[in-house]
Amino acid sequence: MHATRIIAIRHGETAWNVDTRIQGQLDIELNAKGRWQVHRLAKALAREPISAIYSSHLRRAHDTARAISSATGRTLQTHAGLRERGFGVFEGKTFAELEAVWPEQALRWRKRDPLWAPEGGESLTDLRERITRTASELAARHVGEQIVLVAHGGVMDVLYRAATGQELQAPRTWDLGNAAINRLLWTPGGFTLVGWSDTRHLDDDALDETSA
Repeated sequence: MHATRIIAIRHGETAWNVDTRIQGQLDIELNAKGRWQVHRLAKALAREPISAIYSSHLRRAHDTARAISSATGRTLQTHAGLRERGFGVFEGKTFAELEAVWPEQALRWRKRDPLWAPEGGESLTDLRERITRTASELAARHVGEQIVLVAHGGVMDVLYRAATGQELQAPRTWDLGNAAINRLLWTPGGFTLVGWSDTRHLDDDALDETSA
C-alpha cells in the first residue's frame, strides 16, 4: 500500500493559550509549562522510527519540533504551509475582546462560517485547502515511512476533519491539546485517523527518570 504514517503535533502551551488570546500568525513563544510539555513529548517520541520532521516556522511550533529533532536525531525542516490560520485583525485579541469589539464578526467565527475571514485573514475554506495540500505534498515524499508534522491548533483541526470526513461547519467534539500525539495515515486517496490526542506522556508519573 502506498501509505505514509503521520505523527501530527500541536505546539506546547503558550501564555496566550492560557489567556485565550488569538495568536494566529504572530510569533509567540512557549511558556514554562509548554517547555515542560515539549521535553516530555520529545522523550516519548525518541525511539519512534521517524524519517523526517516538518514544522511551521512560527517559534512555538519550531521550538517544539526542535526538541523532537534533538531526541530522534532527525533533521528538522520548516514549511510555511504548516503555519497557523491567519486571523488578521483578530490577532492579539482575547475571545472576550472580540465579542466586545466585533460582535457580528465574532458570531460568524463561532458559527464556523466556512467562507468568512477576518479582515486580513484566512477563511476556513482557504485554510483547509492550504493544510491538506501541504500535508499531502509532504507525506507523498515519504511513502512507506513515518513523518512528524508540528504545527498549530487550527492545523490539527483541519487534519482531524480531513481524516474523519467532518465538515468545516461541524461543531468540534475532539481535543486539540498542546503537545498531544495524534496519528494519521496518508494515501493518495486522502487521510485516515489512526489515533488522536494521546497525552499519556504528560501524566505526572510518565517518563520519569526511572522509567524513561
